[in-house]
Amino acid sequence: MITKSLIITVVLLSLPLGIAAAGETNLVCRSCCMAELPATRFTDKSLYQVQSAWTTDGQKEINLGALAGRPQIVLMFFSRCTTACPVLVNDLRKIESALPAETRQKIGFTLVSFDSEHDTAPVLAEYRKEWNLPGNWTLLTGAADDVRELAALLGIQYKETAGGQFAHSNVITLLNAEGEIVFQQGGLDQDIGPMVQRIEQQLK
Repeated sequence: MITKSLIITVVLLSLPLGIAAAGETNLVCRSCCMAELPATRFTDKSLYQVQSAWTTDGQKEINLGALAGRPQIVLMFFSRCTTACPVLVNDLRKIESALPAETRQKIGFTLVSFDSEHDTAPVLAEYRKEWNLPGNWTLLTGAADDVRELAALLGIQYKETAGGQFAHSNVITLLNAEGEIVFQQGGLDQDIGPMVQRIEQQLK
């Protein structure tokens, strides 16, 4: 169950604030370094307690707890974005490239779409092909209410604008293996050093 403190967090983060402008796989990658943790082990700060349902680009139904077991870099985006999102995805690639080769498969990258109506699983599968995203990258689509809930938990603001675009916060989030936020990087094309350092700390 979602704890009272997590519900309070969602409510507080949902209060209106200013909005900033703007290798294919069918499974969530699993390995010895990514064993799903039982829900009873999640703390009241874990996003993985939320029981929302999501669909991967491989049309697999999961909840967020399926990502547990290793650190995750989380980005909220939408596939039709032509301004901030491509820069943010490239920032994630820079972060991945900056990590030693032997540690890259010990973390996951999760992209969650703001655009529930357009970004279906097949659309995200095509996005994976276009960007040549590897198997440890998970692309998720979900219902609009679940997207709003997750955005609130991550402290991300967004708003649909004309022409199917979204104005949104530009935030990259690092979760630990239990789904707790340990670091966030705001802005575009930022220094990735602090994020890489935090990831390495999580893997020690």
